[in-house]
Amino acid sequence: MSEVSSILIIAQRDLLKFLRDRLRIVSELVFPIVIIAALGGSLQASIGRQVGYDFVIFTMTGVLAQTLFQSSAFGIISLIEDRQNDFSQEIFVSPVSRYVIIFGKICGESMVALAQGVGIFAFAVLYGIPFTMEQIARMVPTAIVICVFGGSFGVLLMANIRSQRAASQVFPFIFLPQYFLGGVFSPIQNLPLPLEIGSRISPLRYAVDLMRGAYYTGTSEFPLTVLDPPLVTLALCGALFALFMVVGTWMFARAEANR
Repeated sequence: MSEVSSILIIAQRDLLKFLRDRLRIVSELVFPIVIIAALGGSLQASIGRQVGYDFVIFTMTGVLAQTLFQSSAFGIISLIEDRQNDFSQEIFVSPVSRYVIIFGKICGESMVALAQGVGIFAFAVLYGIPFTMEQIARMVPTAIVICVFGGSFGVLLMANIRSQRAASQVFPFIFLPQYFLGGVFSPIQNLPLPLEIGSRISPLRYAVDLMRGAYYTGTSEFPLTVLDPPLVTLALCGALFALFMVVGTWMFARAEANR
């Protein structure tokens, strides 16, 4: 119970910080909404009939997964803020497992990302994208998995970054290629071999494919939009989460011990 309480306290702190930052709330909702409406709508008008599925829906599922994954990962930048104001030193000397502390940070940023996901979902409904109760029932737990997966990836990236400035430079370099290699905006079924290799090592690919699997399962568009069976993708996400969590936490804890 003490470990659960520690996780909830750390998670609550990050969620409250987000809710008090109105500019961040607005800015992180505007970008995905614009991408869905502008890019998805333009692609649907130009090539939607040729590919055999609605490009607005295709873009929505990709952007939703990308937002959840990236927001959770980028939110772990608060570890750097905590390191700079010595808050991390205070929590790391507490009698709580370091994995509990890191998982609490991931849970907090996952809650923040899910709040953004609710905003994207509300916009999609208003935009006229159809959802069935079965699709929603699959997408909700999928969203949670993607958030936790993204948070673990953020821990791995942030483990040895010393400043927010460095993090701001590293994150675009890490994530921008994944927008295309992960298939957020465009189909990636027939990539050249070098790009296929890059796509396979891109964590965002699996987040996007998992969300599309949740939406398109049971529809005629499934073989056109989903790359791998959802259960296979889920297993890969679980394995990568465990790897990122263990390695990232170990690296971050070692950096703290050497300060």
